[in-house]
Amino acid sequence: MSDIKKIQEERNQNFKNIYESIIPNRVPVNITFPFGTIAELAGLNLLEAQWNPELIESAVQYVSERMYTDVVPGGTSLRFPSYYQTLQSKSFVMGTSGVFQHPDVSGMKPEDFDYLISNPLECLYEIVIPRLYTGLDLNNPIEMMRKFTKAFKGYQQDKAITGAIENRIAEKYGYCSIVPVGSSGFTEAPYDFLADTLRGFRGVAVDIRRRPKQLQAAIEALYPIVLKKGMPKTISNYGHVFMPLHMPTFMREVDFANHWWPSFKRLLEEYASMGIHCKIFCEDNWDRYLDYLNDLPTNTVLLFEYGTPKRIKEKVGKKHIISGLYPVTYFKNHTKEECVDLAKELIDTLAPGGKYIFDFDKRPLSGAEVDLEKFNVVTKAVHEYGVYTSNVGEVVGDVFHKEDYTVDPKNRNLDSRYYLTKEQMLKENPSLTETGADRMASIEDEIFDFLNFLLM
Repeated sequence: MSDIKKIQEERNQNFKNIYESIIPNRVPVNITFPFGTIAELAGLNLLEAQWNPELIESAVQYVSERMYTDVVPGGTSLRFPSYYQTLQSKSFVMGTSGVFQHPDVSGMKPEDFDYLISNPLECLYEIVIPRLYTGLDLNNPIEMMRKFTKAFKGYQQDKAITGAIENRIAEKYGYCSIVPVGSSGFTEAPYDFLADTLRGFRGVAVDIRRRPKQLQAAIEALYPIVLKKGMPKTISNYGHVFMPLHMPTFMREVDFANHWWPSFKRLLEEYASMGIHCKIFCEDNWDRYLDYLNDLPTNTVLLFEYGTPKRIKEKVGKKHIISGLYPVTYFKNHTKEECVDLAKELIDTLAPGGKYIFDFDKRPLSGAEVDLEKFNVVTKAVHEYGVYTSNVGEVVGDVFHKEDYTVDPKNRNLDSRYYLTKEQMLKENPSLTETGADRMASIEDEIFDFLNFLLM
């Protein structure tokens, strides 16, 4: 066995142990960079790389050879111009340098609530998306069809290109490779989905005061959509549905408890009942909500931006997997030694008893924020210092069992003329074979994923 394969096997086992509530050999290092940051670090023209993502492979290799991490340090992106510019997006706008901005836009007006509540997918496709993506002009169906097809193909191609790059880099450098293809997903909490590009931050802040009943009904109507949007094709103990959590720290706790939390908790429990794990990015400071987080399904990965490490460990460290909290801004004004000392301090606080993955509090948004030499000193120090000297291989804390979670499956129903299940296709078309129905249902799911991704 080659040295690279041995390194990869050790990395794989450390992550597997974390996800299975077992003490690993050492603390895994999960440092990745955004697409644009990696391009800038390697001196690529970001604008050109956005349109030609194959270029990013050399940049990922550049970072891999200069910084220690246990995972592929990047290469993929949620945002490419092949679909946003083609569809003339208002919600994700790329500047001349290649950097995307996300203005606070609103694709839904207060008078649209009733239609959203009664026909959620119809409202999104007929009203919200055309408002946010002016290239989808309902009055010009031929041009709309051309632009949608180009954008959809661009979306598929960009994902395929960058996914293949990540696989090649993982094998070349021996990075962790335990996540099966199709076992990860991306979605939002139902409230956040409404607050993102539908109503916008300002709009939903008004709604919770002026129309709380409509707001709650809209959240319930959107639930099956966000549930399906995040659903992985393959269920694995090592894959995750990722969710960035936007609104809670801007809300009063009473509003959080009544409007935001119930549908989110149900969402994670429904995934858990199917054996699906979630990784959630707790944006801002969640110290006041730690008791809520402890009610989520066991071994939810909690990526914290800010917070009190000791309190977090005490509150949720027995049940969940803790990550984040190392401030990426700390590198800017501190020496290498000080940066290493902070990493060791976090390890001393968060690593005992397992269930800890070293990560930054957020991803650096540009190459200018990254000193690769300093980053490498810290991540190598974590690799060397974060070694478990006792209880390796033992089960610790709470253990996940999907049987612990039961949710009424009726919440999964998605009733819309714009989405057909395999069974509905077979009923509508008696000449359709089982194989043909499987193919068409897969394409239906891909279109659903793309259209709803445009709103996240």
